Amino acid sequence: MKATATAHPIQGLVKYHGMRDPDLRLPYHDSISLCTAPSRTTTTVEWEPDGTEDRFRIDGETVDGRGAERIAHVVEHVRELADFDHAVRVESENSFPSNVGFGSSSSGFAALAMALVEAAGLDMTRPEISTVARRGSSSAARAVTGAYSHLYAGMNDHDCRSERIETKASDAFDPEEDLRIVTALVPAYKETEEAHREAEASHMFDARMAHVHGQIQRMRDALRRGSFDDVFELAEHDSLSLTATTMTGPSGWVYWQPETIATFNAVRELREEEDVPVYFSTDTGASVYVNTTAEYADRVEERVSEVGVETEVWELGGPARVLSASKSLF
Repeated sequence: MKATATAHPIQGLVKYHGMRDPDLRLPYHDSISLCTAPSRTTTTVEWEPDGTEDRFRIDGETVDGRGAERIAHVVEHVRELADFDHAVRVESENSFPSNVGFGSSSSGFAALAMALVEAAGLDMTRPEISTVARRGSSSAARAVTGAYSHLYAGMNDHDCRSERIETKASDAFDPEEDLRIVTALVPAYKETEEAHREAEASHMFDARMAHVHGQIQRMRDALRRGSFDDVFELAEHDSLSLTATTMTGPSGWVYWQPETIATFNAVRELREEEDVPVYFSTDTGASVYVNTTAEYADRVEERVSEVGVETEVWELGGPARVLSASKSLF
């Protein structure tokens, strides 16, 4: 009745924007991402048959408000699958900053789903568990299957689930081994749910919908060919498309900060003036992923840090996994 699981957050490559069904968190279109390590969320849950109330804590703080509602939504779904009404205790910790654009909700709900399912004794595949995690965050579905993953759009759990993409190494680049991600931390709070609502109301949303399906096909092809430039040039352009759609919503929401733009400029100078293989990417937030190869990681980190941001070098992360399970109490 107790389990601990861990998951890595995602970096969106072709990102989803807008939700067809906010309750089930069904996206309008497919999306592709990669998981980042060593950043991780580790979550322990215990089902308590004699308990009277659920308890949720993240990084030592009790969760309330909308955060607690989202966790409870996932918990209740697992209760239905397990056919019991036990209370649950959830303790979760992040190894990286949250709510700054580094995908903490993806790893958080992926680890939660893995731990809940394991502790409930349910026999489910990772794609099946991805549908549980999706109820908390659509991106969490891809964090369950890990590495490079594809979340398919659909109207039900059979169709709207994540699967891992098998990549192929080329002579120049191995997507599984050679990728390095220099993170540029810009600590500006963001609200992803609000961004999804803004995007749907943008006059550019229909244009993005028409464009994104071809981007999905090109991204899968580039990953299967092991083309670093094609994969991360697509990711860079998709970041601009995503942000343009959000910024042209009713509120005109601009979440990039001066350090964000300075990081973009540093990346383009490295690429255009020094012929370094490097591209930037952002999800919803001001922080930046700077994608490069192992050979150039130190050089890129040194240049990005000159912008005045805190940097770390990350690499590809695997799927969510269970660390331990037992019937003991906390």
